[in-house]
Amino acid sequence: MNQRDEVALLHQDDNGSSSGRKGRRSWGSRYSRHLAIADACVVLWATIGALIVRFGVPESENVTSASQPYLILSLALAAAWWFMLYLLGSREAVVLGHGTEEYKRVLEASLWLFGLVAIVSYALQLDTARGYVGVALPAGLIFLLLSRVILRKFLHLERELGRSSQRVLIIGGPSSAEHLARSLRGQPMAGYKPVGVYLPGTPSTTNLAADLDLPTIGRATEAQTIIDTVRNFEPDAVALSGGVQLSPKTIRALGWALADLNIRLIMVPALTDIAGPRIHTQPVAGLPLIHVSTPNLEKGQQFLKRLFDMVGSGLIVVLFAPVLITVGLAVRHDSKGPILFRQERVGAEGNSFTMLKFRSMVVDAEHQLERLQANSEGNQVLFKMRNDPRVTRVGAFIRRFSLDELPQLFNVLGGSMSLVGPRPPLPSEVEKYDTHAHRRLLVRPGMTGLWQVSGRSLLSWDDTVRLDLYYVENWSFTGDLTILLRTFRAVVRRHGAY
Repeated sequence: MNQRDEVALLHQDDNGSSSGRKGRRSWGSRYSRHLAIADACVVLWATIGALIVRFGVPESENVTSASQPYLILSLALAAAWWFMLYLLGSREAVVLGHGTEEYKRVLEASLWLFGLVAIVSYALQLDTARGYVGVALPAGLIFLLLSRVILRKFLHLERELGRSSQRVLIIGGPSSAEHLARSLRGQPMAGYKPVGVYLPGTPSTTNLAADLDLPTIGRATEAQTIIDTVRNFEPDAVALSGGVQLSPKTIRALGWALADLNIRLIMVPALTDIAGPRIHTQPVAGLPLIHVSTPNLEKGQQFLKRLFDMVGSGLIVVLFAPVLITVGLAVRHDSKGPILFRQERVGAEGNSFTMLKFRSMVVDAEHQLERLQANSEGNQVLFKMRNDPRVTRVGAFIRRFSLDELPQLFNVLGGSMSLVGPRPPLPSEVEKYDTHAHRRLLVRPGMTGLWQVSGRSLLSWDDTVRLDLYYVENWSFTGDLTILLRTFRAVVRRHGAY
């Protein structure tokens, strides 16, 4: 098979027909239409519903007199709300299906709209009913976000089948292109599907790893040759990986040509595990300089996180008091020994503390650990065993649903732990840390974290460290809230828990 035949084969869609790039891109417009319909239904429901809640159902006498202006206002507000969601790009394909940017834009559009309503009402001295606004805004915002979550689930189902994704041609050096291809394939829900690579300036014998199964469609460094190859290949997007062997002039010409071809250009800098808030772009002499801020939890952020920990853990202790008592009694009657298991762990700045858990193993479990080390199913540092003989009958149940970790709420109240943070390590594990892993100890360990919502015991040691370091380097309050919500789902699904 020659190169032209190989490219033609890659152009075929999932059903085996050569429909072209226009047909493959239909998922974006189709999904945006679904969002537009859902948004219209929600904002109409929220505004008309607020009208009914504030003034009553149409049969009542006061509707025709007091609420008639609000009927017009409700229709105008619904139209303005729908348009504001479009204006702020909440239905753009680039933010759909992955990440939080879509939800942020929905929130911004809603708050901007009602902020403008408040300013206009004040400036014109309009007596807008606060009860009406107080119902329409929260109800509409909650159900707008909920509808986005539901529609995203359907999009994810399609992407699991390999559909509704952008076909990406990667241009770069072998190592950076391979890293980018593996990263994109590791996150299929993001909607970027690598379909080929272009390795400019490399020998004909250089190719990516065989397991990636990505064809190399070119190696020339001339701008026109690259443009012609891309035009024939017809990808939905072109990703330039870090360290690409092309001159700035060639990249600029490629960008102009891709814009004419309506093909998206994605620049991938040689930065990994850096969250968006830490990246700032500053144009200087036509060059987009990327500034990466130093990861540092400022005093205000530390206070906010600590306040959230104290309030959150206190409320959970009160709400789960019956569960704590029930589990404690079950542990007491199931096997001999104390209700709580106390273990030395390493916290922030390398300081040791005593971590509390409900006892889920026999009393002499620590003494039996050495003879079981050979049967470990964990990673290079952490000991894990699916059918650990030391686990009691009640212990197996509470570990499955992470109930054994509830006493750590008192660690959070005491300040040795946080609700969200890196996994609290054992002193023996810290002894095996390399230089980079020690950065996990810059913040308080957490009851939950990225490691818990991403697989827990199924993760390799490298993945565990990478996730914890990402959290330390890119902390945000909204990130903590997201992890807590994902923790509930992970506990219910029991993914990676044993």
